[in-house]
Amino acid sequence: MDSNKKRYTYDTLSQAVNDLQRRGYTHDFLIPDEKECIYCIANSLELSPEEFQIDEIYRFEGMTDPGDESIVFAIASKEHPIKGLVINSFGADFGYRSSKLVEDLYKKSRE
Repeated sequence: MDSNKKRYTYDTLSQAVNDLQRRGYTHDFLIPDEKECIYCIANSLELSPEEFQIDEIYRFEGMTDPGDESIVFAIASKEHPIKGLVINSFGADFGYRSSKLVEDLYKKSRE
């Protein structure tokens, strides 16, 4: 992430999502269980980790259980004119492949 970019803070996941969408991150990305990529629903487009950059990351603890966490990645494609969000929840049912890709995304964003 670029250290010169403006930093935003949000109290809730919904505030973050609403503001990021307002700022142009309008596509929804999913992390398919069977693949190491992100998937853009609207464009039926798969992006490998080399095809996008992470612009911003926000983490939120659950209101009732601090063990439940959500993480929002604001992502822009390097090769396609799309920006969007990956929203992932951490909890008891959080899958290994999803957690591995999210971990890789998080590490990549800190490089």
